[in-house]
Amino acid sequence: MRIACANVADVTTETAAPPIAPRRGPRLLFLLGPAFVAAIAYVDPGNVAANLTAGAQYGYLLVWVLVAANAMAVLVQYLSAKLGLVTGQSLPELLGTRLRNGPRRLYWAQAELVAAATDLAEVIGGAVALYLLFGIPLVLGGVIVGVFSIVLLAVQNWYGQRHFEFAILALLAIIAVGFLAGLFVSPVDWSAAAGGLVPRFEGTATVLLAASMLGATVMPHAIYLHSSLSRDRHGVQTSDGAIRRLIVATRWDVAAALVLAGAVNIAMLLLAAASLSGVDGTDSIEGAHAAITVALGPVIGVIFAIGLLASGLASTSVGAYAGASIMGGLLKVRIPLLVRRVVTLIPALVILGAGIDPTTALVLSQVFLSLGIPFALIPLVKYTGDRRIMGVHVDATVTRVFAWVVVALIVALNVALIVLTLAG
Repeated sequence: MRIACANVADVTTETAAPPIAPRRGPRLLFLLGPAFVAAIAYVDPGNVAANLTAGAQYGYLLVWVLVAANAMAVLVQYLSAKLGLVTGQSLPELLGTRLRNGPRRLYWAQAELVAAATDLAEVIGGAVALYLLFGIPLVLGGVIVGVFSIVLLAVQNWYGQRHFEFAILALLAIIAVGFLAGLFVSPVDWSAAAGGLVPRFEGTATVLLAASMLGATVMPHAIYLHSSLSRDRHGVQTSDGAIRRLIVATRWDVAAALVLAGAVNIAMLLLAAASLSGVDGTDSIEGAHAAITVALGPVIGVIFAIGLLASGLASTSVGAYAGASIMGGLLKVRIPLLVRRVVTLIPALVILGAGIDPTTALVLSQVFLSLGIPFALIPLVKYTGDRRIMGVHVDATVTRVFAWVVVALIVALNVALIVLTLAG
């Protein structure tokens, strides 16, 4: 087992070695990338559906949910990347070596269902975007999205992790432009937006929607994946100095990637609150797109649809990567990528072919993801706070406190979601 030292941004100091000044310039920049791949999970079509629904139905009320969820995500993704760098193992691999056979298979089953729900949202979102842009039938659009994801993952297999990151970064840039463009021409009420930073709910429906937004932001498969990404990108390091430098780079990587993802998410909600509030038909992505086109012009409508398409194409590839990491770590089984892609594509195509409202399926998939967060988050916080696993690089007391507070908040929201849903 290898051990390293890290700090969590400005709020904690690890218990071992003194802090290291970050290296500037190209050498640091070359180390960035894994967090931007993980950040795709934070701007996928599920986010689009949840954020547009929140803004269109409740205005600026739930801005605070996105801000809080993004702050949680910074800490969570940092801990996941740190775990991979320090131990040389992904979170699923660590779980696979510590759970007995029965619990391990059950754990894999719930993690696999979470990955399937993720893939569902991403394929549906991409198919909707192709329909909006080119009028392609939804089922055929889902097939096209699935095929594209295979091609994108082949880049990683053939050319290595760095080229895969470049491809994902290009799509992330398109996503950012697609969802931020409308913000510059929409009549945002900035004082009301600031008022949305005050935590509050307005009835059961807003709790359900907040859980959906949380599930779309702090995503279980991204928690599992980031530990694999950092290890796969940087390899298994044995030099303490190299590991320390990688952890410093990881702090910058996570901060930059999630600030961008958070800005995109908040922009979507503000756009919907400013331009879609009270407009009929905005309870679906297609209706929201039509309303955006009417309110802000056809150019913004096309840019928005292109951003949605890039979101679906990129996130389904990252989701497939995460699913493979989960299966390989927990079951010690690896199946051909094509087979896995086809199997996980089927549920989305069934929903698209059955005529179920895509936006409703997207929002509900995000609620399901929210229920899966504790299963990924609790072991992560436990492991990074365990000196037997992390050695002298175990999380500092302040880090552990912050992390367990995040766990408690997420679990409490999920419990409230279940109770309120069952109560009707």
